[in-house]
Amino acid sequence: MAAEVELNHVQSTSEMAEGEDDEHIFQPMMFLEPQQTSIDMKALLVKKVKKTCSCTPAKVKDLIFSFLPVLQWLPKYKLREYILGDIMSGVIVGILLVPQSIAYSLLAGQEPIYGLYTSFFASIIYFLFGTSRHISVGIFGVLCLMVGQVVDREVQRAGYDIEPSVHSGLQRDMVSYVNITTLAVNQTSQPLLCDRSCYAITVGATVTFIAGVYQVAMGFFQVGFVSVYLSDSLLGGFVTGASFTILTSQAKYLLGLDIPRSNGIGSLITTWINIFKNIHKTNICDLITSFLCLLVLVPTKELNEHFKSRLKAPIPIELVVVVAATLASHFGKLKENYGSSVAGHIPTGFLPPQPPKWDLIPSVAMDAVAIAIIGFAITVSLSEMFAKKHGYTVKANQEMYAIGFCNIIPSFFHCFTTSAALAKTLVKESTGCRTQISGVVTALVILLVLLLIAPLFYSLQKCVLGVITIVNLRGALRKFRDLPKMWHLSKVDTVIWLVTMAASALLSTEIGLLIGVCFSMLCVIVRTQRPEAPLLGWVVETEMYESLSAYKNLKTKPGIVVFRFEAPLYYINKECFKSTLYKRTGVNPAWVKAAKKKAAKRMLKKKMVNSGGSQADVAVQLVTEPLVFHTLVIDCCAIQFLDTAGIHTLKEICKDYGEIGIQVLLAQCNASVRSSLHRGEYFKKEEQNLLFHSVHQAVDFALGAHKQNGCWEGNNCV
Repeated sequence: MAAEVELNHVQSTSEMAEGEDDEHIFQPMMFLEPQQTSIDMKALLVKKVKKTCSCTPAKVKDLIFSFLPVLQWLPKYKLREYILGDIMSGVIVGILLVPQSIAYSLLAGQEPIYGLYTSFFASIIYFLFGTSRHISVGIFGVLCLMVGQVVDREVQRAGYDIEPSVHSGLQRDMVSYVNITTLAVNQTSQPLLCDRSCYAITVGATVTFIAGVYQVAMGFFQVGFVSVYLSDSLLGGFVTGASFTILTSQAKYLLGLDIPRSNGIGSLITTWINIFKNIHKTNICDLITSFLCLLVLVPTKELNEHFKSRLKAPIPIELVVVVAATLASHFGKLKENYGSSVAGHIPTGFLPPQPPKWDLIPSVAMDAVAIAIIGFAITVSLSEMFAKKHGYTVKANQEMYAIGFCNIIPSFFHCFTTSAALAKTLVKESTGCRTQISGVVTALVILLVLLLIAPLFYSLQKCVLGVITIVNLRGALRKFRDLPKMWHLSKVDTVIWLVTMAASALLSTEIGLLIGVCFSMLCVIVRTQRPEAPLLGWVVETEMYESLSAYKNLKTKPGIVVFRFEAPLYYINKECFKSTLYKRTGVNPAWVKAAKKKAAKRMLKKKMVNSGGSQADVAVQLVTEPLVFHTLVIDCCAIQFLDTAGIHTLKEICKDYGEIGIQVLLAQCNASVRSSLHRGEYFKKEEQNLLFHSVHQAVDFALGAHKQNGCWEGNNCV
């Protein structure tokens, strides 16, 4: 419902000079024909190629510095001012990242060690290539879920069991790698050399490599504009929908159930059906542990959030829970006595680098598209948000390179897909982060775990990792509380959020994202098909014209109707333009002409009857209802562009109204619209097709021209 706002006592924006004659006052604007400049395309192309291909020391230096931003900001690093905040934030994020890396590894279908590898390499590489000082690049739950779905599908296709064995196969990975690189192995002997864990990380690394290639390619070809199609409401709905799938995939760990992971469309419903079918097999020890961890984690997380302005650093409750649960499991022998599922052996050090599995690329290439787009969209949006908040600039194109290399390079070191994560970025910012050095400190904390501490997590129950993952979904699931406010602000954005969320949760993440994008674009098309198209009224003592339905105390000029169409005029909405115009003005030229023809036939018939009868001929006057206006002014200020159909529509409107004695004037056309009208030969007859700089000029011209034709206000002369 349009707001009604009184427009009184508005000062005039311009006054007409006294003594000007009427002809000068009502003169329409001169149409300016676009300047035609002759350009030597060959010379221009040669010049551009020379400039691009030229190699000078300065150009090489700029290229290197833009490709490696660390070379620009690191020499200017203010040690005394920045180092304390960077060290504190780096240590705290590293402490939080260790348990999350282990937990999210299960989500990606990988062994815990690979999550630590991923977080370590991502922090180091972003330090070299990134331009944002604050974002934390590492494991992100939604991407882990998407990678895990691909991993489970390919592992099942290869003939492995969906669930890994209790004992980790990592100890055999080194032997498998040596055997694969030294022996000619056929496809049938592959299962003997690479177990389920080895093959899973191979699939994950291959998906990560392809996603990184896509991201670097998008940066190279500067096609990052595709991220504009991922609106905030769409991304929010996608993350919330994926959070339901994450929660569902982790529920079995909380109950200690050994059920296969469902994939494909409707996996969320299938998983819950399997959970309830096997609910009688719940491991009581895992259930009690999960309940106790929830009792500790949730309140402490709430306290961290509530007192974040007072706390210098959040309480690392996840690490405390992991350490306490590991000690309780080890000394209580929960695996041996109660059959609890544990993380298993986590080796120290690094595995030798290994290239992606090239023959897997055709199978995972399409899956990597959605992963790449989500990864760079979240990274770029977060980097720009925090850069704006802290008053510096980031290069969106370089951010795409950075996140691409954070996937390509680690994929050779048994890692899976990474991106920026909001929760860890907020922690990093709130604990005093100043530069990318904080990421190096985080990597050193993870390195310490990789080299010394990792084996100590052998007895850590998987249900604890599941609880950590679920508790970290609180932010996404809380978006339901914002729905009333979102609905009040924009009903369309709320519907987009709901559709994307439901599709991502009930169907699958990839299909949900596709449905969200398509539905969002459909909403844009519908909005341009059914735009606002009000009649305008005059603001007294000004030259302004505003919507009659939105404002009070507006005046209308006798015999003149002003119409505004608030959308581009093109082939999709041309019929909407005409139907809305006829409805608002109350005059459809086709109906008026048809009524006149019908009345003329009736008059002719009466004349024929009278001439054949005994009575004298009686002159029958054709009486038709007079039109309420003589001039239609179309305000084109909101029409961004015209296509061929739009030009033909305007020509048709002008012609049809002209045939019933109504003049059509155009006002406030931008340069693009004027150029389109010129190319479409709209201005063949300048005395009939007039164009004005403002609506006020067009109305004054119409009044003056009508008065010169012998009509005046109050005299119904059309």
